[in-house]
Amino acid sequence: MSGHSKWATIKHKKAATDAKRGRVFTRIIREITIAARIGGGDANSNPRLRTAIAAAKNENMPNDNIERAILRGTGQLEGEQYEEVTFEGYGPGGVGMLIQAVTTNRNRLVGEFRHLMSRNGGNLAEAGAVGWMFHRKGEISVPKEAASEDKLLDLVLDAGGEDLKDDGSSWYIVTPPEALDKVKDALTKAAIKPSSAEIAMVPQNYIKLTGPQAVQMVRLVEALEEHDDVQHVYANFDIDESEIQAAVGAN
Repeated sequence: MSGHSKWATIKHKKAATDAKRGRVFTRIIREITIAARIGGGDANSNPRLRTAIAAAKNENMPNDNIERAILRGTGQLEGEQYEEVTFEGYGPGGVGMLIQAVTTNRNRLVGEFRHLMSRNGGNLAEAGAVGWMFHRKGEISVPKEAASEDKLLDLVLDAGGEDLKDDGSSWYIVTPPEALDKVKDALTKAAIKPSSAEIAMVPQNYIKLTGPQAVQMVRLVEALEEHDDVQHVYANFDIDESEIQAAVGAN
């Protein structure tokens, strides 16, 4: 099963209990700004912006915040000039990692990420060393209690989804990037509310980690995600949900 999706599900619950709304808002606002800068401010013709706005509304972000982020992205409002950058690296046990960041200072980030990685059993890698291990996909998590597997599988496949997996406390759905909205809409019409839905970098295969390496991997991901400039961390680890929960609880 997907270590990344299990981590994403637990992270979602943890964020809610830790009340990290300010940090969540900052990341979503930056994503909206970048999406609008790259693809324009019309969500109807900009899928990335549409997904970012949906994430903002899912977090109950005020419409004024969303509008201002779009206007900054299109240049109609002044603001900091962010650059989108992806770093590649390895975690404990040779796990491949992609770190997506939005920053005003790429050079500063290199040193900070190198320090974070080395302190937690990882290291940065050259561009292209890890990227081939991942595919860009739509990724949706649905709480187990929201629907049965049979009902969900029929809905997902009919709407253009690729796969449905049992991921512990959640159902994990993979879609082609262009089918994410359609699958999400099909779930909504069936009164099934996803806990998360986003375009993500999904691993082609996974490395099983247990014991100290599993704990170190979770700590590395947490350390990176706590960094203000980090938007997403993707990694091809497979760790049992109970071990992830124990590692999160120990930090």
